[in-house]
Amino acid sequence: MERRRLGNQGLEVSAIGLGCMGMSEFYGTGDEEESIATIHRALDLGVNFLDTADMYGPFTNEKLVSRAIADRRDEVVLATKFGNVRGEDGSFEGVNGDPEYVRMACDASLQRLGVDHIDLYYQHRVDPDTPIEETVGAMKELVEAGKVRYLGLSEAGVETIRKANAVHPISALQSEYSLFTRDVEDEILPAIRELGIGFVPYSPLGRGFLTGAWKSAADLPDDDTRAARFPRFSEENFDRNLELAGRVREIADEKGVTPGQLALAWLLSRGDDIAPIPGTKRRERLEENAGAADVKLTEEDLSRIEEVLPRGAASGERYPEQQMQAVGR
Repeated sequence: MERRRLGNQGLEVSAIGLGCMGMSEFYGTGDEEESIATIHRALDLGVNFLDTADMYGPFTNEKLVSRAIADRRDEVVLATKFGNVRGEDGSFEGVNGDPEYVRMACDASLQRLGVDHIDLYYQHRVDPDTPIEETVGAMKELVEAGKVRYLGLSEAGVETIRKANAVHPISALQSEYSLFTRDVEDEILPAIRELGIGFVPYSPLGRGFLTGAWKSAADLPDDDTRAARFPRFSEENFDRNLELAGRVREIADEKGVTPGQLALAWLLSRGDDIAPIPGTKRRERLEENAGAADVKLTEEDLSRIEEVLPRGAASGERYPEQQMQAVGR
């Protein structure tokens, strides 16, 4: 598996990572045994970049990852996040970037993960009520204490990124980026490249649309929350987005790869400072995603993809209005 460098501080990860969120919540019922086997298979394939967060579960995904890596910690680049606050009952309680909360959240994650340090620690969302300098100042203290190796932000705006990086070097920005979501190309990617910050796309497969796995909304499991949580899965948008995904499938079929591999290969082609983290809870899909690192796209391929799925073609916002207000701060 190819390795990619994120930032200028020495962080190196597999070109394709593994998002672990869906193993515990949101995308249908999980199977812990299969999820752990999927993480083990990822490590066997050289996919060493594992992504979790304290809010997933809530609090249970970090514990699942802990069980999976207990005897393989030295093979893993472990990333987790703080800032999206949830109650034990799963309720969402807002965003918190207060320094005291940062320290408390890190200690809690270390305990759940069963490790003595976190490789990459992200602020999950920017707290509008706490200056970013104070939040990153507390994160810097975690680095100095040896609890964290590298720092990251998620869904932050350019001004926030610049202010944060002035306090302590930021190694990675994690934000949504895929053939369905390309707004980071305007200001975010140029700014972080100027600053020497790597980019980690989440939802690189359009939350599943770009895998070509569905023929209709009925294919989603009853306990899958995507239709309720994301406008692109709503009744008025679903069929249009399915049609767009079908265009990707046609090109993938001609190349002898899967639609998901084509979509991931497109992201990898956007720069060697990009390392997507497609999520899955099954070994079969993990192996497929990892194979995207071997797919080479020609200029003709890229032009055709751009033609059939131009920027802005996806129907619907990526989050409901209230959640959209929390990104790009």
